[in-house]
Amino acid sequence: MASNVSELTTYMAYLNGEWKKSSSGETIAIQSPYLRETIGYVQAVTQDEVDEAITAAHAAQKDWAELTLSERGAYLDQWADELVKNNEEIAKAVMQEVGKGFKDAQKEVVRTADLIRYTVQEALHMHGESLKGDGFPGGDQKKIGIVERAPLGVVLAIAPFNYPVNLAASKIAPALMTGNAVIFKPATQGSISGIKMIEALDKTGLPKGLLSLTTGRGSVIGDYLVEHKGISMISFTGGSATGRHLSKQTAMIPLVLELGGKDPALVCDDADMDVAVKSIINGAFSYSGQRCTAIKRVLVNEKVADELVSRLKAEIEKLTVGSPETDSTIVPLIDDKSADFVQGLIDDALAKKATLVIGNERKKNLIYPTLLDNVSEDMDIAWIEPFGPVLPVIRVKSDEEAIEIANKSEFGLQASIFSQDIDRALAVARQVEAGTVQINGRTERGPDHFPFLGVKSSGMGVQGIHHSLLSMSRERVTVLNLK
Repeated sequence: MASNVSELTTYMAYLNGEWKKSSSGETIAIQSPYLRETIGYVQAVTQDEVDEAITAAHAAQKDWAELTLSERGAYLDQWADELVKNNEEIAKAVMQEVGKGFKDAQKEVVRTADLIRYTVQEALHMHGESLKGDGFPGGDQKKIGIVERAPLGVVLAIAPFNYPVNLAASKIAPALMTGNAVIFKPATQGSISGIKMIEALDKTGLPKGLLSLTTGRGSVIGDYLVEHKGISMISFTGGSATGRHLSKQTAMIPLVLELGGKDPALVCDDADMDVAVKSIINGAFSYSGQRCTAIKRVLVNEKVADELVSRLKAEIEKLTVGSPETDSTIVPLIDDKSADFVQGLIDDALAKKATLVIGNERKKNLIYPTLLDNVSEDMDIAWIEPFGPVLPVIRVKSDEEAIEIANKSEFGLQASIFSQDIDRALAVARQVEAGTVQINGRTERGPDHFPFLGVKSSGMGVQGIHHSLLSMSRERVTVLNLK
């Protein structure tokens, strides 16, 4: 396959260990969000091809599970090496396809290689346990239970557009390491990036059929994959509406869902303003706010609100706006529909008398960084996740009011608290309903060995390397009955 996406390559699907065209004869055009033109085509895989891939996966999984951990790990370590070797090519694909700055795309590839290698080491250091029967009242000391971990079978890994390499590998690597086969469904906008990373995996000589990459229309293969009887577990990162739909469609199989967020930054009146401003700017506006863990609202004590807003405005004025090829912080959003959605939230807030501090400029799908002050609870932007570079500021009178508004959200992914009083910060942190609370830092995923989870509409189950290895395997208990 050609290495340069700008050559309008028609990419193959990776089915049963072979790169091939779909029998549908159809392809899907992938548009670059900043070039605003087609940069390649991916296959529209059929339901019959999904069936064949899942059948092949079950067959390959049995032999794969028989390999030692070290043998499986050797494939994954080689995959990490191939990713690093092809860093520039993969990063360029990520940049062109999802509009992420080139340097950030390169960092994503390196982070992914580190994640894969850590996954191997973590699995090698996870030990089973043995139990003696007489540990329970009346139990027989001649009973010994041996507890090991066993694979689930075939894992369906569904990745989002915004981290198309890292959030794919964070599912694929632990699934393979625990002895599973994988069906990988990248986001349509993210398919070329996904193909590039699987090209690197294919170079390791991975057993045929163990992993298939199914690109295609969600309307044709989305629900079909999710409801398929041959799928043993699903790991999904994406929007909350899709996650809810997915959880209703599936029955009796494990699910790990990492969904949307409306992460608040709670700024107390004793906050270190330098730290708060830097963290909020980075948290809200990097990659144009197209991160599930972006700071998406600021709840600031009214005593320091004027200072915070004026300092945020000054920093926003310095943000670079433009192309990911020049590593701009603010880049065009993933598509026009997303930009329309963000613009609608801004328009609603201004119609309801929010104060426009800076921004509200737009060129096609490029939304300039926007700061809204005096946002009230009747505005959509107070509650709805924009996935774009707009930040609402809600002024509060107390920590209690900030906590109350923070917890009214349907989401609970992360939150940031800014205070120089650690006791105060911890007291607030314990009351905020979120999977992770950052004290004096921006909301973000990682380091990748930390548990990562959302509560309420932000997800179910736990990610992070150790927890992903657990969620993609099960206990297998063998009891020895000694004479």
